[in-house]
Amino acid sequence: MPTPFEISDRLTEEWADLHPVAATYAGISGRDGECADLSPEGHERSADLQRSARARLLPHVDHPDPVQAFAAKVLAAEMGSLLEAHESGRWKRDLNHIRSPFQTVRDVFEVMSKATLDDWESIRARLRGFGGMLEGYRRCLAAGASEGDTAAVRQVESVLGQVEHAASERSAFNSFPRAAVEAGADGEAVADAVAEARSACGELAAWLRGSYLPAARPGDAVGEESYLREADRFLGMAMDPRETYDWGWSEIGRIRAEMTAAAAEIDPVKSLAEVIELLDTDPTRSAATREEFVEFVSALQEEAIAQLDGRHFDVPTELRTVTVNIAPPGVPLGAWYVGPSQDFTRPGSIWYAPGKRDRLPYWQEVSTAYHEGFPGHHLQVGGAVLQTDKLSRFQRAFIWRPGSGEGWALYAERLMDELGFFEKPEYRLGLLASQLFRSVRVVLDIGCQLELTVPDDAPLHGGEVWSYDIGVDYMCRVGLQPRDVSESEVKRYLGWWGQAVSYKVGEREILSIRDEAARRPGFDRKDFHRRVLEAGSVRLDHLREALL
Repeated sequence: MPTPFEISDRLTEEWADLHPVAATYAGISGRDGECADLSPEGHERSADLQRSARARLLPHVDHPDPVQAFAAKVLAAEMGSLLEAHESGRWKRDLNHIRSPFQTVRDVFEVMSKATLDDWESIRARLRGFGGMLEGYRRCLAAGASEGDTAAVRQVESVLGQVEHAASERSAFNSFPRAAVEAGADGEAVADAVAEARSACGELAAWLRGSYLPAARPGDAVGEESYLREADRFLGMAMDPRETYDWGWSEIGRIRAEMTAAAAEIDPVKSLAEVIELLDTDPTRSAATREEFVEFVSALQEEAIAQLDGRHFDVPTELRTVTVNIAPPGVPLGAWYVGPSQDFTRPGSIWYAPGKRDRLPYWQEVSTAYHEGFPGHHLQVGGAVLQTDKLSRFQRAFIWRPGSGEGWALYAERLMDELGFFEKPEYRLGLLASQLFRSVRVVLDIGCQLELTVPDDAPLHGGEVWSYDIGVDYMCRVGLQPRDVSESEVKRYLGWWGQAVSYKVGEREILSIRDEAARRPGFDRKDFHRRVLEAGSVRLDHLREALL
């Protein structure tokens, strides 16, 4: 009988064959010129693979080798979660502001290598197949619409704008022909493929506007049952939404008080709002160009790796490089991390989408760099790729649970504070702003989807029922985000519900596990971090079991 690791090896290849775009993101070579089957039939084939893999894995969850047993448990849970999502019909309404099939196939080109003729042949082939991918996706959405099962109007309008941008003269695809020529490839052939891809985007945009948008669900809220189902998928643990909602409010109050004290260290005369205005507008505290901003974040990463290696983490050679990049226009605002390829020929990378802003203040970006890069996602995701003797290949390549993943990255921000890395008071104020931002996410995400009431003693809108407009106002005035970022963030939560709480709830659970472990004899913080990272991104209940 094959072991869980052997089942995983086979599953990884079968999965990469069915999901070549996902394989590109995971850095699994050999399929970069292939296109994903986003049609209903493609989803059913994927579900068949999930069923067969789960059946092969379940007999091994009590394997005598704890490493093999852990692999079976993690993979079987992942297949079960994916099956549940499929059987609920999620694929028929999978359209949202930030993470749905269109964004997945649009953005994959940013992580594809563009150095050789073969690289550009793969890009050209995938561009030529772009229309087929979008047509399969359209058929899924049409199947949902025929049953009255659609995404919300606000999500459709957002994706429609993104699709129209990709079809327009401002499309990021338009940069490809020149880049191809610079690499010695056939620029005209790439230009023809770009034209095909843009035309396909135009066709999808016309259908979304003319057929899907009129049928879209008018309201944003999804209700408690749907919310908890998705929250479990992201967290991997049971969550009491009302207790978590109340806890989120308590965190907002605590952090706001700490921020007021921190602002006084920067300027004891100014209010918190005035200090933030200073930090946002002072040219000596910001990057004048995007290139300068990239240099600033890169230097933070290099210093963190140099200072922490050997003392708090053992950093493998493969993880000493993390690139910092500015995303192309037309994507939702924010920052994110893309993991390395399986052979590390593509290093891990941080990406920033700053929108139209030219000058980029530094004060909030130090904590973001530690979150997205080292010792946050880069150490966890990149480190997992190297855990060939402890984690199954499928887990290393394809499993990402935000509860432990985003929870670790937020914990990494806190850890850097514990280790004294926020030496400037404005950088520590930025850390607190990050924590406040994630706390506002908790109350906003739960409040909007369950249509809860804002507490009477809340900073704004006390006694009112959550809505998009209230959410944006909170993200601006309490979460301290610019208006365009606030609008993008709230659209994200409304369309990707249950994910936004994973940061603070995941950090809360990791801290709880650490506190319990610290009460046991022989606790060592460096060893604790090693064990967390060796578990990879898994369900939080599996993480607790593995560590305790």
